[in-house]
Amino acid sequence: MNQEFDEIRPYYDEELPAVYEELIADPAFRQVAGAAMPDLPFDRLAALMRSCKTKQDFQVNICYNILKRIIREATQGVTFDNSAQPDRGSAYTYVSNHRDIVLDSGFLSLMLVEQGQDTVEIAIGDNLLIYPWIKKLVRINKSFIVQRALTMRQMLEASARMSRYMHHTIRDKHQSIWIAQREGRAKDSSDRTQESILKMMAMAGEGDIISRLQEMNIVPLAISYEYDPCDYLKAREFQQKRDNPDYKKTTADDLLNMQTGLLGYKGRVHLCTAPCINDQLEALDRSLPKQELFLRAAGLVDRGIFANYRLYPNNYAAADLLEGGNRFASHYTAEDKRHFTDYVARQLARIDLPGKDEVFLREKLLLMYANPLRNQLNTDNR
Repeated sequence: MNQEFDEIRPYYDEELPAVYEELIADPAFRQVAGAAMPDLPFDRLAALMRSCKTKQDFQVNICYNILKRIIREATQGVTFDNSAQPDRGSAYTYVSNHRDIVLDSGFLSLMLVEQGQDTVEIAIGDNLLIYPWIKKLVRINKSFIVQRALTMRQMLEASARMSRYMHHTIRDKHQSIWIAQREGRAKDSSDRTQESILKMMAMAGEGDIISRLQEMNIVPLAISYEYDPCDYLKAREFQQKRDNPDYKKTTADDLLNMQTGLLGYKGRVHLCTAPCINDQLEALDRSLPKQELFLRAAGLVDRGIFANYRLYPNNYAAADLLEGGNRFASHYTAEDKRHFTDYVARQLARIDLPGKDEVFLREKLLLMYANPLRNQLNTDNR
């Protein structure tokens, strides 16, 4: 076994029994498990965990029951269009816009399993691994760790190791990966791929930049929520950063965002893949400067996400409300618009801030819903 990746990789299946016992003995995990699965006595959960011999057993028998409950209680259903990937036997790197650190990859894996495919390995930042039980749980759930609080030299070394791990996962393990297109969620829902993500991927592999990116079989994945349950928290953070440029989220803020993202109402949710970008990468001029190559590769991912984002009446109504017109009125009814404006008012009422700037906050909320439409229109016009 390759020990180079021990610090960041998911657990091996043979490591699971010992980790299960550590979790079962952890009072914090017991408390969270009781809240997540109130109908399942903890001793039965412990027995179920011990019966899971592989990570995928754990996902299918435990995690997916929780995901299905979230879908029942917090959505109007999750749909998945993977028709752009006719070759179901290949391993892909799904690069998606970022809505929720747990559910983005969770919904994808659940949908893949329901198509008879394997689950994905998940890139997760160590800033979210607030408690020991969280780190153990995500590694059982096929996550590998993105190390962030490092010096510049350490960051370069960690990025190179993660790149080698991702290439190893695609090439040798034939295991698909999910990674967000950017570090942290796009607070305004204007989803843009950070070139640094692609630079990291190209640190390992064979050949030039294009060949190294092609080894990763990158597939843009658009994740569309009708409602973003964290929208009011994002708007709140916009004002906090405007009023205090040194503002930093606390651990409590991170936990509230995770809880709200998991349990808050999302309406309709749709996942849609674009074709793998390998052919488009092949068409790029390999003699271009590195920075330009990464910029164009990021643009390919962005266009795949923008074009496949499912737009809802909210997106069109938000654009008209921002612009003060009715340019998109054919895409929503008067009832749709009234329902959305009432929703925005309720979300604004949830924001508790000193010096609360209602006009600023409302504009930020509307932008979150208008930007996916604007990005798609800009893509169509290129």
